[in-house]
Amino acid sequence: MTYSVSEPGENQTISDGFILVGFSYLNELQILLFLLLLVIYPIALVGNLLVILLIILNSSLHTPMYFFLVNLSLLEICYTTNVTPQLLVHLLVEQKTISFVGCMVQMLVFSTLVLAECCLLAAMAYDRYVAICRPLHYTTIMNGRACALLSGVSLTIGLLVESADTTWLFSLPFCGSNHIHHFFCDIRPIEKMVCADTWKNEILGLTVSTLFIMGPFVLIILSYILIISTIIKLPSAEGRRKAFSTCSSHLMVVTLFYGTCLSTYLKPMSSYTPESDHLISLIYTVVTPILNPIIYSLRNKEVHRAFRKTLEKSVCSHNQRN
Repeated sequence: MTYSVSEPGENQTISDGFILVGFSYLNELQILLFLLLLVIYPIALVGNLLVILLIILNSSLHTPMYFFLVNLSLLEICYTTNVTPQLLVHLLVEQKTISFVGCMVQMLVFSTLVLAECCLLAAMAYDRYVAICRPLHYTTIMNGRACALLSGVSLTIGLLVESADTTWLFSLPFCGSNHIHHFFCDIRPIEKMVCADTWKNEILGLTVSTLFIMGPFVLIILSYILIISTIIKLPSAEGRRKAFSTCSSHLMVVTLFYGTCLSTYLKPMSSYTPESDHLISLIYTVVTPILNPIIYSLRNKEVHRAFRKTLEKSVCSHNQRN
């Protein structure tokens, strides 16, 4: 792929990639952001890894809901690892460069994870619907094969759709400055750099957003309409409270994810501004991965019991060796 920069009286081809402008406008304050992310990133990794290990090590958590939670934690680890290490380096150096291939791969991985998480959140909503609205058929419907299929389809859809979208976008000619006004290769700032007519790409992007971002969102909404209608019919207040508590964590994660996702990807490209997008992007690439383990463990009694059980086993095992 070639990248041409128009200068007065000459055309120049650049083959050494892009420059990620990122947070350069912060100047000396970049070091403060670096220190903050240096704390947040390891906590996000450790938090999600602990959730995964806790679920694997405790048979009481070997249920469909926690199977999907393991997949969600894996997605969050991939999310933040795809962006944050590079951002940490770029906050310390003057030349914030990324190769053409590196940019393409980063965008492919990130956009694939976005669509995969949309589909996974819909699968988790369906799991809650079956558990509350069809409890007698829960183990039959949400068996191991069904859970693996839903998880695998989520990732496959994201990979296939975004492979086509990313390949098409990077086959278009780029012109003007090779500066990307973002801290990673996201679809919006890349589209702004294309010098060809991008209306076909915008239509494709809108179609993908409608089908694979809004589609799962509509399924989530419909699932919760049915769930709420079932919960309010339960005879006891305690039963209603327990039923709703099993959904509250998922609802919070959906609100956090879709709140940032919709504000970024479903607005017209003409209204895109780098400055307004930086903070939102920072939230769903760095902050959200640290919040999800907290949301799912803070008010979850099953997770609390499993954690205490694992801790007690570790202490007993250590004492026996001594």
